[in-house]
Amino acid sequence: MSFGEFLWGLLAIYFMLAYFMILFLIIGDLFRDHETGGLAKTAWFLALLFVPVISMCVYVITRGRSMNERAIARRDSSYAGQRDYRSRTTVATDESATEIAKARDLLDSGTITQREFDTLKAKALA
Repeated sequence: MSFGEFLWGLLAIYFMLAYFMILFLIIGDLFRDHETGGLAKTAWFLALLFVPVISMCVYVITRGRSMNERAIARRDSSYAGQRDYRSRTTVATDESATEIAKARDLLDSGTITQREFDTLKAKALA
């Protein structure tokens, strides 16, 4: 095998990977689109199977903008969910730390026993 054949092989592998990445991206977008009906999805899928390169180009040209909008909406939804989760867990952590500090003060003053402190601490961390 010569160096030129090796480079051609690498180029072929690159284009195959690019083809499959775009194909799976289109299929994923096609089935996540709630506005497109079942018959249209079936037609697009069959077109992608039987005339893949042409139908991929047509899909990206005709539906590329809405494809991008759906991807941005999914990203924003994911970010909002992460922010919401972080805000809920941060508040819970702050409240837990406050409850544990109050229980520690009670233990230090002798109002509660070590066993009661451990119980309060376990409840605050749960």
